Amino acid sequence: MSITQQYLLDAYRARSRGEPAPPAPGTYDFQAVREWRDERRFRAVLAGRPARGRIRDALGRWLGARRRRLT
Repeated sequence: MSITQQYLLDAYRARSRGEPAPPAPGTYDFQAVREWRDERRFRAVLAGRPARGRIRDALGRWLGARRRRLT
C-alpha cells in the first residue's frame, strides 16, 4: 500500500468516525529535518565539538594538506 493510499484510507476512517483528518504526507517533513539538525548540533556542543561548519572545516584541512604535499 502506498503512502497516498494509506492517507486516503485514514482520512476516510476519520471522516466516518467524526474525527479530524490526519495531516497529509509530507506536511511536517521540514520540521522533522530541522529538529534532527538541531539535535545533532546540540549533541556536538555537549561533546565539545563545533556545532556548525564541521564538514567545511574538515574539507579545508584535507585540501590544505593535499595542496602542501603537491607543492
